[in-house]
Amino acid sequence: MKSFSGFGVVSQAESSATSTSDNGFSTLLDYVGKGGIDVGDDLVVLLYHIQFACKRIAALVASPFNSSLGKQTGLAGGSGVAGGSDRDAPKPLDIVSNEIILSALRNSGKVAVMASEEDDNPIWITDDGPFVVVTDPLDELDHLPREEKAQLNSLQSGIRLVAAGYVLYSSATIFCTSFGSGTHAFTLDHSTGDFILTHPNIKIPTRGQIYSVNDARYFDWPEGLRKYIDTVRQGKGRYPKKYSARYICSLVADLHRTLLYGGVAMNPRDHLRLVYEANPLSFLVEKAGGKGSDGKNRILSIQPVKLHQRLPLFLGSAEDIEELESYRDVQQKVNPGYEV
Repeated sequence: MKSFSGFGVVSQAESSATSTSDNGFSTLLDYVGKGGIDVGDDLVVLLYHIQFACKRIAALVASPFNSSLGKQTGLAGGSGVAGGSDRDAPKPLDIVSNEIILSALRNSGKVAVMASEEDDNPIWITDDGPFVVVTDPLDELDHLPREEKAQLNSLQSGIRLVAAGYVLYSSATIFCTSFGSGTHAFTLDHSTGDFILTHPNIKIPTRGQIYSVNDARYFDWPEGLRKYIDTVRQGKGRYPKKYSARYICSLVADLHRTLLYGGVAMNPRDHLRLVYEANPLSFLVEKAGGKGSDGKNRILSIQPVKLHQRLPLFLGSAEDIEELESYRDVQQKVNPGYEV
């Protein structure tokens, strides 16, 4: 998942209608357009630019030459390097991805504010953009300075989101999104350049048999979390089957598998960012019938107090999350031996 993972729009009613392209498959733009759920022209334009950015990032991820990203993309900015210019210095993929997304949002003309993990503060893009990327649509705050308006628009609870998405860059590039009614996954067809609807109306099973967490930190966990994991992998929990561990150490990849097969994907530390990681992913999980929790509270009900606020994150099947929460002491509050 990259920095645009959540994006807010004015509430739109979704219908079950979808249109299809000439080859019989529904593309992302078909799905959101007037022949589909019709999210409105402004959001369609924004999604066009976001999917274009995703395609650029997918190409860079697949490129054997991405060690020279700073030279290939032609994007200015970044930190200076001794003995060379910013433009000549290779950049990490996350920085380049952030610049690609920011450029796409600017070009769309539809975004007022972008808040990103890679930036200390929200970026004010344009005064007349109808959307705030990562959060909800703009509120009426025109009397405030731009910096304060950007902060206030970014710090909204997840319950106010009406759309969210993530992109999984792997052997396939998958754009998973929800506009408030169901969660749907679109796969990039490299032959046409379209994102094709491949997983409509994803429904996460109410129970799974997989938990996803870094087991190497078992002895750092609180007693409740250790007891939960010991119980379910022995098949002694509420669901009388033994659970297995599957852990990729990629939040989006672990969540994507969990959406399809059920179970729990988690990071018990105060590590995941509420505004642009926990909220958008919890939104997607809830719209697929699952739950997102910090171990005690519903993620979408938590009011952010700062842009990069961190918290534990537990996502997955509704019954699995409920059982995990019943152990109470599941949040890891100390991080011995390693830094956040």
